[in-house]
Amino acid sequence: MSKKHFRNFSVPDLVGRKNEGKMQPQGNQYTTVIGEKTTVFETGKLAGQSGGAVTLRLGDSVIFASATMSNNVREGIDFLPLSVDYEQRMYASGHIPGSFFRREGRPSDYAVIVARLTDRPLRPLFDKNLRNEIQVILFSISADIENPLDILAINAASAALMISDIPWGGPVGAVRIGRINGKFVVNPIFSQMEMSDLDLRLAGTSDAILMVECGSDVIDEDVIISAISFGHQALQPFIEVQEKMAAEVGKQKREVELHQSDAELSSQVYEKVNQNIQEVLSTPHKKSDLDKAITAIKENVVEELAAQDEELAPQVKEAFSDAYKRIVRARIIKKDARPDGRSLTDIRPIWCEVGTSPRAHGSGLFTRGETQVLTFATLGTPKEAQSLDDLTPTESNSYMHHYNFPPYSTGEVGRIYRSRRAIGHGALAQRALVPVLPDKKDFPYTMRLVSECLSSNGSTSMASVCGSTLALMDTGVPIKAPVAGVAMGLIKENEDYKILTDIQGIEDYLGDMDFKVAGTAKGITALQMDIKIKGITPAIMSEALQQAHQARLFILGKMAEAIPEPRPELKEFVPRITTMQVPIEKIGAIIGPSGKTIRSIQEETNTRIDIDDDGTIYISASDRKNESEARKRIEQLTESPVIGRIYTGKVVRTTDFGAFVEILPGVDGLVHISQLDSERIEKVEDIARVGDDLTVMITNIDPTGKIRLSRQAILEGWSAEEARERDSRSKKRSSSRRPSGRGRSNYNHDNRRSKS
Repeated sequence: MSKKHFRNFSVPDLVGRKNEGKMQPQGNQYTTVIGEKTTVFETGKLAGQSGGAVTLRLGDSVIFASATMSNNVREGIDFLPLSVDYEQRMYASGHIPGSFFRREGRPSDYAVIVARLTDRPLRPLFDKNLRNEIQVILFSISADIENPLDILAINAASAALMISDIPWGGPVGAVRIGRINGKFVVNPIFSQMEMSDLDLRLAGTSDAILMVECGSDVIDEDVIISAISFGHQALQPFIEVQEKMAAEVGKQKREVELHQSDAELSSQVYEKVNQNIQEVLSTPHKKSDLDKAITAIKENVVEELAAQDEELAPQVKEAFSDAYKRIVRARIIKKDARPDGRSLTDIRPIWCEVGTSPRAHGSGLFTRGETQVLTFATLGTPKEAQSLDDLTPTESNSYMHHYNFPPYSTGEVGRIYRSRRAIGHGALAQRALVPVLPDKKDFPYTMRLVSECLSSNGSTSMASVCGSTLALMDTGVPIKAPVAGVAMGLIKENEDYKILTDIQGIEDYLGDMDFKVAGTAKGITALQMDIKIKGITPAIMSEALQQAHQARLFILGKMAEAIPEPRPELKEFVPRITTMQVPIEKIGAIIGPSGKTIRSIQEETNTRIDIDDDGTIYISASDRKNESEARKRIEQLTESPVIGRIYTGKVVRTTDFGAFVEILPGVDGLVHISQLDSERIEKVEDIARVGDDLTVMITNIDPTGKIRLSRQAILEGWSAEEARERDSRSKKRSSSRRPSGRGRSNYNHDNRRSKS
């Protein structure tokens, strides 16, 4: 700018323009206390253009949540278009991602599970006729590796929806409940969870429970119900603070166009199909036959009512779906009549098999009705454990469960991929088996279970639990007790309800609850509950758990017919792993320079060797002889010299006054010329030359680590005490007449090398 132009502005003008439009940081904070811990919601500072945005802080863990809805209806869909995504950012804990690109890639399994955990209690509180796209996005801002972020995610997402312009029936509160020494703890930190025999996460409204996710160390049903009731009371402050936020800073809820069904058409379709559907349901059918029969009825009514107007066809199909749901539910509520003819507590026919694969380490086939899962077990070394790179203190996972759900399992053709549902089902099955696994110190294997869903008609996740138990027992893994799982359902109309045992696909699709329960004969190891209504009471849950207990005992009995207990020994192709303990300071000697020593041991003994930082060594071998040889080599590398012990070593150096013998790898000692034979000799080389094997006894180790050896002690049959005494007298005589020349210098030099 020229001076001429500059003169047009005064100093006050410049100051005014500089500060014009400057905004000060704004934000509204709301605090509440949960389980004696203060949590802080903050809104108004970040993401001002989203529908609603909050941060939630507990300790130094902070999570961000936003909720936004599109302006227009998404055409051509018949479902609520809600998506919930959680992005795990490693900068939150001051870490750079461990991937090749050093940035976050696709969501980890943990991130997917957190997203699913958040989605499940939010979804039932939306109007099912809403067709505007809704997106909830969460990411980690800070992680103190003490306070888990999963529970914070649910509460933050709920708060973002509450203050947004999105119509929603919340709020939702969520807590984690642990149990330490028999006492319930609200929102325990990671270190407390290591001492807890319960990990219960639940979400609910002020008067009902919406979601339960639980892992436990074989706890009975009464304790679980008490924990759920305790947790429901503990989450109430989250509900209250969100209601306050909505009242004080919440946006006005937007008026949206809701999908409307044609009531007259719905009534007309119901009258036309009711009798035909009742007739089909009165006779039990296989899933494929039932689907064909129902599809035929649907096609007939569509053809009849939409023949003159093709645009009416989608509405007729929707009305038919509503009618089918209404008829199935009414039959269950009024007549206790399920679609396949079972009573409310009946379990579908079960058959099991083990050893399906001749070369896999273990395999178990579990079939219940038209649901069939084949699980394979593979055992590996500790080094094959899964490395974890997430915002938790857990660095590795030595027990993994993977779940595959191909399209042919439902008689369909489709893309093969790993869905969020598959990740969640695998995690649930994994959680169900962890409490019965043997202690790692007694059974130091990495275990991978893979469940292949071969046929699906409901509850493949619980079939995976059963198949995994069979596979582990077939392998010979000494599990503490067998685990079985069953899925419970619910049909609820006003105050009337029916609880269904072992639900099949149609009962899950048309019902109100999918309550998965896994455990042993003595107690529960895992729970997962999803509902489609606006919550259920602890009383209904208690009844469902008691019904599930009886079902679990029946299933365990059927599994025992195939294999009653783990095999007494590991199967043929499972590598044998043995452990040994060495001093920590000896680990370097085993590994050797650049890993040369440990590689040579593995190659020469055909074994695999893993070493923990605490000095625990795991030797994996398919042959006992190889394992024994590897163990011997390691013992030699880590052995410390002991006075009176006899060793056979190689002569590595000779001098005028004696020979140096390597008695252990890297450990030398001096045999004085007077100790080389029982008679006087003129030259050292008369007895010992470099490369010769020499059997010697340790007679003394001085405070500096110098080792004195004797061959004479062995030839004359000395005891350790005699050898020590004679060596002491010999050392005194030789020191009194030893010259201070080259020989002494070499002696000290060589022993310094021996000591190092």
